[in-house]
Amino acid sequence: MSTQHSPAAAAPVEPPAVPPAEPLGRRFTAALGATGAANLADGVLGMGVPLVALTLTRSPGQIALITAAAWLPWLLLGLVAGVLVDRQDRRVVQIVAMAVRAAVLASAVGLIATDRLTMAALVVIALVYGATEVFADLAAGALVPDLVPRSRLGAANGRTLAVQTVTNSFVGAPIAGAVLTLGTGWVFGVPAALAVAAAVLLWRGIPGRYRHERTERKRAGREVVEGVTFLAKHRVLGPLLLSGSLMNMASTGYFAVFVLWAVGPGSELGMRAEHYTLLAATLAVGAVGGSFVAEALTRRVGEVRLMLGCWLANSLLLVVPVLVRSVGAVAVTLFLLGFTNTIGNVISMSMRQRIVPATMLGRVGGAGRTLGYGLMPVGALLAGFVAETWGLEAVFVGGTALAVLATLGSMAVVRQRLVDEAEAAVLAAEPRTDDETPHDDGTPSDDADTHATTGGDVRPTAAQGVLDETVTTARTPDEPVRADARPVTRPLAEATA
Repeated sequence: MSTQHSPAAAAPVEPPAVPPAEPLGRRFTAALGATGAANLADGVLGMGVPLVALTLTRSPGQIALITAAAWLPWLLLGLVAGVLVDRQDRRVVQIVAMAVRAAVLASAVGLIATDRLTMAALVVIALVYGATEVFADLAAGALVPDLVPRSRLGAANGRTLAVQTVTNSFVGAPIAGAVLTLGTGWVFGVPAALAVAAAVLLWRGIPGRYRHERTERKRAGREVVEGVTFLAKHRVLGPLLLSGSLMNMASTGYFAVFVLWAVGPGSELGMRAEHYTLLAATLAVGAVGGSFVAEALTRRVGEVRLMLGCWLANSLLLVVPVLVRSVGAVAVTLFLLGFTNTIGNVISMSMRQRIVPATMLGRVGGAGRTLGYGLMPVGALLAGFVAETWGLEAVFVGGTALAVLATLGSMAVVRQRLVDEAEAAVLAAEPRTDDETPHDDGTPSDDADTHATTGGDVRPTAAQGVLDETVTTARTPDEPVRADARPVTRPLAEATA
């Protein structure tokens, strides 16, 4: 007995077309160019300034003051800068920061030209430069959701972290070596020019106003408290901030003494200094790779599961050099550290930008980085004490244990459902306006060029859209730590900054 099928029944069913990804837009491209210029300046200074300092002193304590001065502004200004970023035009904050940065670097060139550069002057320059970084980084991270669609936040943050890594780790150091052959003043002159270039890109490439007006004006102190309280009580950001801060402390201490494990005739790896710089570059290679696959992996795995999985893998990788003491094993480990770290940072940056109200992004970022970066010097000091007392292995094993426990803490309480609920609450409180219709290139129409709102969403497309971020990272820090005169790795986790 035969069965007849109609032509319609036999016709193959075509899968539904996948809509093309929304473009990131020209304004984001300009912001990315400014990020590249600013981070290239960081890379040149990070390699060049310590070498300049060596021409003035051989004291380890005095040279260490430069790094301390660069980090100190995060402790002193992080909370205040967050309030200012929420009150002012975020693009203008970056432009002013770049202008001040260019001026202080130009003053360094003048001191060198007149043979008046001293260690005290270098420390002051590092302090002011670090202060500009606080304002510029917080404003840059808070500006990204105003430039790209919510659906492309992961891609935008991934590209940002990739640009930061390439300019800092790959390009900045060779340029520093080249300009040093021309004269000490070039170490500061080239970054000054790059700061000017970044300011011009922001000014010309991102038209409009990016200030979130609020119906109620509050005192700065009250707004600082609001940012800290928001983080402490948030069911997602609170646990992630604590975990990310502890992981950053562990990783900073780890890499503060790692060079002793790798370099020198008496070290475990016995490497030469010039070879160690190549080894450290494998971390940057992994970071770039991770930045380009983070968005696709997030769609496949899910953001919370992938982020915390990367954090756990990152934490466990820290113990590998103790178990397998070879250059090859360390190279693979550093590559995987960079890869998993950046994926986690991209996700955490994008998550934070979606579940924090637009009017609080600066304050929340400032509060997160104050804690996240504030524990990093503590980690370095603690690692030095432990290494002196019990040896380097104790630092590596202890750092691994601390990072693993911190990650497990977040895994126990953070769920995707909580993230979705927090995002829904933000969207409900920040309705979009009808005039924010994007052009084909992803930028809003001319009617929406002015981004002053009364608490509504100012994103150019369907909704909100780092440092990994950024540095970052997880710059918690919401931008990753840059590879300058500071630790050679980015923070393990950038949960909230």
